Amino acid sequence: MAELTPPKLLLVEDDPGLRRQLAWAFDDYEVLTAEDRVSAEKVLETERPPVVLMDLGLPPDPDGPSEGLATLQSVLRASPATKVIIMSGQTERDYALKAVALGAYDFYQKPIDVDEIKLIVDRAQRLFKLEEENRGLLRRSGGSTLPGVVTSNPEMLKICDEVAMLAASSVTILLNGESGTGKELLAQAIHKLSARAGGPFVAINCAAIPEQLLESELFGHEKGAFTGAIKTTIGKVEQADGGTLFLDEIGDMPASLQAKLLRFLQERVIERVGGRKQISVDIRVVSATNQDLMALAETGGFRSDLYYRVGEAVISIPPLRERLEDAVYIANRLLRQYAEELDRPPRGLSSDAMAAIVSHQWPGNVRELQNCLKRAVAGATSPILKAADLRLGTTEVDESALTLRQARDRAEKAAIRQALAIAKGNISEAARLLDTSRPTVYQLMKQHDISLEDAPTEAVEV
Repeated sequence: MAELTPPKLLLVEDDPGLRRQLAWAFDDYEVLTAEDRVSAEKVLETERPPVVLMDLGLPPDPDGPSEGLATLQSVLRASPATKVIIMSGQTERDYALKAVALGAYDFYQKPIDVDEIKLIVDRAQRLFKLEEENRGLLRRSGGSTLPGVVTSNPEMLKICDEVAMLAASSVTILLNGESGTGKELLAQAIHKLSARAGGPFVAINCAAIPEQLLESELFGHEKGAFTGAIKTTIGKVEQADGGTLFLDEIGDMPASLQAKLLRFLQERVIERVGGRKQISVDIRVVSATNQDLMALAETGGFRSDLYYRVGEAVISIPPLRERLEDAVYIANRLLRQYAEELDRPPRGLSSDAMAAIVSHQWPGNVRELQNCLKRAVAGATSPILKAADLRLGTTEVDESALTLRQARDRAEKAAIRQALAIAKGNISEAARLLDTSRPTVYQLMKQHDISLEDAPTEAVEV
C-alpha cells in the first residue's frame, strides 16, 4: 500500500536548470528546494526531510568543497537522522572521503544519471524509514538507541537518537550536563556506535590531575624530560590512536593546555614533553563538562576557538530531577543488577520506596541513585526494599504525594506550557514542537486545564 503522503526530499543545488530537472524527476516525492546554505537552513527550520540531495560546490565557493561541506554539517546538526547524498563534478577523491567522514550517506559523481540517482535516493529513504521504525519500537519498549543507556523519558530518548546519529560521523561532540548524569556512558556509547568501535576508548578527567602533570598525561613525555622521567611514556592522546579520546571536565583544563589541545585538533600532530619529534595521531575527541563553556569563553575562562573545535555538536543532558519517571525505571534495573552482583535477596521496590524515589530531587543525579540502591541492597534483609532502606533523609513518605502517574502528568503539563510559550500560542506550531497533532494538543490542554493565556505573548490560533 502506497504512503498517504509522499516522503520529503530537499534538493540543494545552485544551478536552476539542474534543480528543475531533478525536481521533475522525483515526482513521487514532495520536493523542497534550496540554492545555497542559507536557504537550506531556512527549509530545515520547519522541515525534517528524510533525504537531502546536495551539490558540493555551492556559492560563494562553487568551485571548491568548503561551502558544501559546511552545509552538510548544518543539515546534520539540524536533523541528525537525515540521509545526505552529496553530488559533485569535482574529481578529488579526498572530497568524497571528507564528506562521508562528516556524516554523508553517499557521494555521487556528476554528470547526473537520473535512474542511478533515483535508485540511491530511494535506498536512502527506505533506510531512513527502517531506522525510524526501529527507534519507534525501542521507545515503545522503554529502551533507547544507545547501548547501556536506560531511559523512558521522551526528551532523553530524542537525545539518544541524536547521539546515535552523530556517532556515525567524525564530528567532535561536547556533552553538557550536571555531575552524575551519565556523560561518560554516552561517550562510550558514541564510541561503540562509531566506525572506531574496534579501536581504544581512552578517558581522562581534566579536573582530577594536577596542572603540572596534566600535559604529560595527555601528550606523554620523553626519558629525562623532567625529574623522575626515567623512561619514555606515551600519553592518553597516543593511547587513543585509532579510537576515541574522552576529555571529561574539559572546562577545568588550564589555559596553557587549552592552546596545545587546540593546536593538536587543528594539525592532528603532537610532541611529547621534552621531545621534538612530531607524531601524527588519528583520534575522535568527545568532551564533557558541567560548566557553561560559552559563558566561560565570554569571560576569558575558556578559549572560544577551542570551544567551537570541541563542540561541533553540543548535547545537553537533562538532570534526573527533570525526568523523574526515569528514576524508578533506572532503580528497578539497578536493583536487579546489584542483587545479582552482591548475591542479596532484594527483588523489588515497595510502593513507599517508589514514592520516595520520585519525590527526591537527586542532586547527584544517576550516580547518587546508583550509590543509594547499592547501599540499600547491601544492607537489606527483605526481598522488597522499603523507603526506610533507601535512607533518603526523610522519616516519613506520603505515598500519594507524587505517584508515577502524577510525575508523568507534571512533566506533560510542563512540556505543553513550554511549547505554547515558544510557539507564542500558535497551536499548529506547538503541535509540531511536541511531535503530535493539533487535536491531541487541544485534548491535553483540556486535560491539564491549560488555556492559551499560558503563552507569554498574544495568542494566535490557526
